[in-house]
Formats: sequence, structure tokens, C-alpha cells
Amino acid sequence: ELGINTRQIWRKTLSILHPLRSADPSLHADADLSGPFLFLLSFGLFQLLAGKFHFGIVLGWVTVASLFLYFVFSMLSGGRRGDLDLYRCVSLVGYCMLPMVIFSAISLFLPRGGGLIFGVGMGFVLWSTRVCTRLLAELASSGDEHRGLIAYACWLVYMLFSLLVVF
Repeated sequence: ELGINTRQIWRKTLSILHPLRSADPSLHADADLSGPFLFLLSFGLFQLLAGKFHFGIVLGWVTVASLFLYFVFSMLSGGRRGDLDLYRCVSLVGYCMLPMVIFSAISLFLPRGGGLIFGVGMGFVLWSTRVCTRLLAELASSGDEHRGLIAYACWLVYMLFSLLVVF
């Protein structure tokens, strides 16, 4: 009734989970928000276990980050947005939050204030950035020619979330 396809959410999750294999862009062409909302809720729950209450901040940052990436991509494409609309952009940013959710869970067991948490965080930021950049470039026309700029914008977004975990 609600149109939530759990099998599709599971396949999208598995496509993002392998850090070295590229995610399947045809799988993510069908956008949904139930999977990303689940990931954002679990990110907030792991932050709550760490003693931080950031549910509103996480949802607000994802909204602003999706608007930011959509605006950057529409400016880079010169008005030709291709297949990328705002709904799909929010879905991609949410699904690519999965490495940040894993980092939030792992950070519960890492010592605070050391270099280890920063190194682990950078690895997960690069993982999220790589997957999000690849999916954005594949799903939108003229994405390959601006892959570096899209990667920088994605890196800024996921770096914000890693800083929320670290500090």
C-alpha cells in the first residue's frame, strides 16, 4: 500500500556496501526515500548512543546537502539536468550515507581525541564520496566531464557528517 519495496532497498544497500566494487547506477535510477530515512534514523540512533542528540541536525543537513548538490550539478550542466531531479538527489545522498552510519557505529568503540578516529573517519568519507560521485555522474547527463567538482561537493557534504561523529 505504501509503495515501499524492501527487496529494492536491500539491493541498493548491498550495492553500496562493497567499497571497491562500483555501485550499479541502473539500480539507483528508481529513487525512493524509505531506505535513506532508515539510514538517517540509524545514524541518529548511533549518535544518541554516543550521548549526542542530533536527529534534527542530521535531517536538516541532508536536506541542505541535497539542495546544494542539486544546485551545483544543475549549474555545472548548464541547465541540462538530464535524469537528475531533486527527489533522486535526496535519495542518492541518503543511500550514500550508509558508510557514515557504519562509521557512527564503529566510533562508539574508538577512543575519542586520537588520530585513529580521524583516520577511520577519512576512510569512510572517501568511501561515501566515491559512491555518491559515481552514482551522480552515471545517473545524470554530462556528469563525467565534471566528476572532480562533483566529488569535491560530495566530499564536503560527507565531511560534515564525519565531523558530527568525531566531535
